[in-house]
Amino acid sequence: MTAVSVFDIFKIGVGPSSSHTVGPMRAARQFLLDLEQKGLFDRTAQVAVQLYGSLALTGKGHGTDRAVLLGLEGDTPDGIDPDSIEARLKHIRATHRIKLLSKREIAFDEALDLLMHRDQVLPKHSNGMRFTALDQAKQVLLSEDFYSIGGGFIIRGDEGQGTAAAEVKLPYPFTSGDELLAQCAKHKLSIPELMLANEKSWRSEEDTRQGLLKIWQVMQACVARGTRETGELPGGLHVQRRAPVLHARMSQQKKSTALDAMDWVNLWALAVNEENAAGGRVVTAPTNGAAGIIPAVMHYYMRFVEDADEEGILRFLLTAAAIGILYKRNASISGAEMGCQGEVGVACSMAAGGIVSAMQGSDAQIENAAEIGMEHNLGLTCDPVGGLVQIPCIERNAMGSVKAINAARLAMHGDGQHRVSLDQVIATMRQTGLDMRSIYKETSLGGLAVNVPEC
Repeated sequence: MTAVSVFDIFKIGVGPSSSHTVGPMRAARQFLLDLEQKGLFDRTAQVAVQLYGSLALTGKGHGTDRAVLLGLEGDTPDGIDPDSIEARLKHIRATHRIKLLSKREIAFDEALDLLMHRDQVLPKHSNGMRFTALDQAKQVLLSEDFYSIGGGFIIRGDEGQGTAAAEVKLPYPFTSGDELLAQCAKHKLSIPELMLANEKSWRSEEDTRQGLLKIWQVMQACVARGTRETGELPGGLHVQRRAPVLHARMSQQKKSTALDAMDWVNLWALAVNEENAAGGRVVTAPTNGAAGIIPAVMHYYMRFVEDADEEGILRFLLTAAAIGILYKRNASISGAEMGCQGEVGVACSMAAGGIVSAMQGSDAQIENAAEIGMEHNLGLTCDPVGGLVQIPCIERNAMGSVKAINAARLAMHGDGQHRVSLDQVIATMRQTGLDMRSIYKETSLGGLAVNVPEC
């Protein structure tokens, strides 16, 4: 069993999509690193990239073409400067040249070397890529398939559906919600305590804590920028940013109302996902398309929950990651596989369990909240208008955030005993995703994507 870290679930990257932007950027770079490792890099005169399935159908709107170009130049999702992206892409496209890993410049004609096969799917996943390196004589040096399987995770064509995490032996392994609860009960640990102990398999407790606080800082910075930046989002749908206007209105409001908390939660979620749609820096949580839910609920915790503190933030993230691991292991967090229930639904479930943990609810209440969060997102389709992560994605994060808080409140009014288990709802989500027609799974071939005019 391949171990998954909290930092596999929460990754710093750029928008607009973890599976269509973050994953392809990582895959493009990894292909060149493979060339280097095999001693073929210096002989490479041409790199051809082919995208398949969902990556081809919604690749332009999700920024897959841009991500591949930047990945070929050696960029990483967590290291790239978002403000440099436009100028660099303009240079590549104007000169028809690209600098592989920022070392070796070759000719690159996007019209010939980056092809999108909208009518073909590679065998393992809808998000398939094929990279081919050729020498001066047009002889193939290396060809590799990669799959972007959701949340920024990638696998090669000859690998199973594992993760990039190192093979380690965890002190408290779990593969199901029931097993997680049993491990906690047996060792007298809470869910966040168990997760923190498992993280010691990779790094010190202090490094884990500091890493999680950095994740929280990036989330806060994303919200701050999202409430500050104005204007129209890119892509041609003419969607205006709403978060700055709502922020100004909320900040100037003199009389409080019973629904203020909901308005603030909506604002925080909109801010993050408008930043994501603009290609800004976000935290994959567990995907980019659902990146606003966990930050919005964490902001709610800090602003509206009495005695909220940094320790609660750590409990939130550790617990949310444990729930995310269960979905990744037993179903999927890929919209191309599960529809939006695999993105917004999973994020809602993670946030619901996370805030119960932050408020020191019991493990049973955490599991109950996570179950409620998903149960009422079952069947949620992924049908982005224009292939852009804007409509209905941005508002959907606001709705998912409010739903997560309500799920947590329902769970905390109970004692954790309930009829439907988290494991059962994860199994149901997986089966629903398998039964869902492909037109509703990040292809923009059904639902709102075909019933809402793009202009």
